Amino acid sequence: MSKGKAIRLATVTLYFVARGFAETTPAQELNTVTAKVEIRTLAAAASAEAQKTPRNSSEVVVWLTPLDRPASPVDLPAKRPQLVQRNKSFEPHLLIVPVGSTVDFPNRDPFFHNVFSLFDGKRFDLGLYEAGASNSVRFDRSGVSLLFCNIHPEMSAVVVALNTPYYSVSDSAGNISIKNVPEGRYEVHAWYERSLPGDLKSVTRTVNISSASHNLGPLIIPENAGFSLTHTNKYGQDYTPPPAQGYTHP
Repeated sequence: MSKGKAIRLATVTLYFVARGFAETTPAQELNTVTAKVEIRTLAAAASAEAQKTPRNSSEVVVWLTPLDRPASPVDLPAKRPQLVQRNKSFEPHLLIVPVGSTVDFPNRDPFFHNVFSLFDGKRFDLGLYEAGASNSVRFDRSGVSLLFCNIHPEMSAVVVALNTPYYSVSDSAGNISIKNVPEGRYEVHAWYERSLPGDLKSVTRTVNISSASHNLGPLIIPENAGFSLTHTNKYGQDYTPPPAQGYTHP
């Protein structure tokens, strides 16, 4: 057999093998995974009357971690996300970013700010910087970072860094919608600022996602009845109260 005939025969063989493989392994279907979160305080969980009271169920983060394969690569945003300091607050309060994202922290107030996070997640301290200035932080590992200002105790924000593209944040009615999820086994996770980490383990479970099964059903989020935004400064001390009005200088 000539070399040319051998090449043509191999090409034809590969064509039919590829065609047969395509016919027996159709493209994996992508699904929209839905759920409904319901926030309940631990004390009210046993009260049927309390459960009937409608409440705001927004800002619950739900994500899916693939168990059968690595998660698809998460593209970093084309424009760097921001947590703006304005009117002695962070905007937005909750920010979800892919692992590896760099977040900018511009100061849009006419006075100094300081951004720090000394808890789980990304630990950092940007120090003092003036009005109009900006600093940035790269969130290089997954986790939840609680952010505060060392000058203004009323300021707080949360950055959740995820290494999966399959996530959603609930709206005020508690609706969750995660698009473009391939079929397979996943582990469900949830995070809510007013919940204790140990209590949220009750939400974690394994699910099988397919065209016939892509609704997670109700997700009961246990709220910590004793939750408070009160915190110490970056030195572990109470904030110094601002001077009283009408203070007379010596």
